[in-house]
Amino acid sequence: MRRAYTVAQVRAAEAALMATLPDGTLMQRAAAGLAAVCADVLPSVYGARVVVLVGSGDNGGDALYAAARLARRGAAVTAVLLSERAHTGGLASLTAAGGRVIADLGAEWSASAWSRRENSDLVIDGITGIGGKGGLREPAVSVVSQLPTTAHVVAVDLPSGVDATTGQVDGPAVRADVTVTFGALKPGLLIDPAAAYAGHVVLADIGLDSYLEQPDAEALQTSDVAALLPEPDRDADKYRRGVVGVLAGSARYPGTAVLTTGAALHAGAGYVRVAAGPGTADAVRRAWPEAVVAAGEDSDPTAVGRVQAWATGPGVGTDDDARDRLANVLAADLPTVLDADALTLLAHDTGLLGGRSAGTLLTPHAGELARLLNVDRADVEARRVEHVRVAAERFNATVLLKGGTTLVATPGRPTRVNPMGSPWLATAGSGDVLTGLVGSLLAAGLDPRDAGSLGAWLHGLAARLASAGGPISASDLVPAIAAAYRAVSATGDMRGVGRPDEPGDRQHR
Repeated sequence: MRRAYTVAQVRAAEAALMATLPDGTLMQRAAAGLAAVCADVLPSVYGARVVVLVGSGDNGGDALYAAARLARRGAAVTAVLLSERAHTGGLASLTAAGGRVIADLGAEWSASAWSRRENSDLVIDGITGIGGKGGLREPAVSVVSQLPTTAHVVAVDLPSGVDATTGQVDGPAVRADVTVTFGALKPGLLIDPAAAYAGHVVLADIGLDSYLEQPDAEALQTSDVAALLPEPDRDADKYRRGVVGVLAGSARYPGTAVLTTGAALHAGAGYVRVAAGPGTADAVRRAWPEAVVAAGEDSDPTAVGRVQAWATGPGVGTDDDARDRLANVLAADLPTVLDADALTLLAHDTGLLGGRSAGTLLTPHAGELARLLNVDRADVEARRVEHVRVAAERFNATVLLKGGTTLVATPGRPTRVNPMGSPWLATAGSGDVLTGLVGSLLAAGLDPRDAGSLGAWLHGLAARLASAGGPISASDLVPAIAAAYRAVSATGDMRGVGRPDEPGDRQHR
């Protein structure tokens, strides 16, 4: 499991550790880790042209000490001071190693390194630290806007201009190729939009582990996914494997029932019962003869037979009949995932969840979450982690917010972040597939937090497998779910799949 901690948590851990160490030890550890990664990025340290952007905080000190190490190995280093204050010891170390320091961004800068910026090999971003708020300010904005197009950009702890804890980007910010973060991951390195600025994230161990407690956010790794996968034992039958009830589809959108049912069948459920919306029963039977489809008067959720969890919402409509059918599902007080039209109905009548004790999982995209919270969609997209947590508390449910990185929030627990996915998932019907997949996991006995986290991960991997770099439709995802299972099961592996970039896998100690 990758674990991420807030700025306050990291600073408290650093303070506790520093109390046990000689002055400056922690900064030297950070600088050593940073320099090692920079050396890996460069084809050769000797003769490399390195520009260091230095702010007033400790990140600037880390950058200067790391640059001094590179200079001692033969790199031509120029440090550009973007503040009147810079780390004194770091400056002295760099100049002693032969590095050049530019404090005047006027004529001296224009006539020297900046005029040759296209020849730079590496830029180290040490402008702001993890306590920075808001976007970059001048003169940093002008300097960053002219970063060398051919140089690798390595950010110190996190890209300057992004929020370390929330993942917000409220103005100009550095886009890094690599971010070297110290001691612990920060949530902003996992959460969009900031995660998109971080590039490949490398965790440099500086000794904080024993001083860190419950994380603020976490992300499953392949081993965690394999451990969560429901697998039948020798005594399993179709009922023990999980019976899923599907409430999906309508005459206007029969395909939603087909996709949701197919996903539930391919995600390990032993039995799928479908409360077919008007005009959908025949389409589901043709596509999935193994599903038990109830139509007409028998399609009321109270009449389809015993189930262990419900997958509800895709394409059911938002009229009174759809509302009554959803109310019957929720009144049964079984684990339930709500998506699409079920979320719209819930936004209109939040009392639908009243009195439930069973696990509930909501799976909105940003627009649906905005309706649930009665806020602007732009606010949700700008502050995703804040809004998904508010929704989880307000509805006393687990909330899965879809997006480039999916967030899964449960009251009182670290928010889970899912980086596994593909831009090709942005296609009609992919959410219906996720609903059926998660419904199957709920029926297998996983709680909503694990079902949502595992479901999002498998959904993303299925997209990668189905896509192989090209466009896919939602129908392509359904058979790929079983392949995703095989790729991460105890007997399978991820070779040839294209593992996700998992921050923290690569460590410099």
